[in-house]
Amino acid sequence: MTREEKAKYIDDLVVELSNSNVIYLADTAELTVDVINNLRRRAFKANVSLRVVKNTLLSKAMDKVEDKDFGDLKETLAGATSIMFSEVGNAPARLIKEFRKKNDKPILKGAWIDEGVYVGDDQLQMLADIKSKEELLGELIGLLQSPAKNVVSGLKSAGGTIAGLLKTLEERA
Repeated sequence: MTREEKAKYIDDLVVELSNSNVIYLADTAELTVDVINNLRRRAFKANVSLRVVKNTLLSKAMDKVEDKDFGDLKETLAGATSIMFSEVGNAPARLIKEFRKKNDKPILKGAWIDEGVYVGDDQLQMLADIKSKEELLGELIGLLQSPAKNVVSGLKSAGGTIAGLLKTLEERA
């Protein structure tokens, strides 16, 4: 790789790192080509971008990203490293967890999710359990709708009379 190619590669990584709020680093060393291709297909289906990167070039790219602090994540850059980008915080963790049911790797090196740095494979379960923004919004809307549904159902069941309404409110209290 020439010096110009390396510079372009670093610049491309800087753009990707700057534009993504979900970044995972994984160890995919010793996986066969067939297994890696299977992982790539699964990642594509899960809307996760996956590629193998050179540690020194990724480290330089991380240094150039001005608005993000990758903290201890740079210390994980040893051995073979694959980088995963996603829109959903738990998608790469779920992908890794599912893939490891039949394979020993990939091993999670670390992740950067919305300003948070997570280092080590022991963080995988916790990252897989993180709820997406859509899931949290759905739960919040459900919680907000619950009291209104109770009042409406109480009004319908009591027949709408003042006595029935008072009786329903008394029973709920």
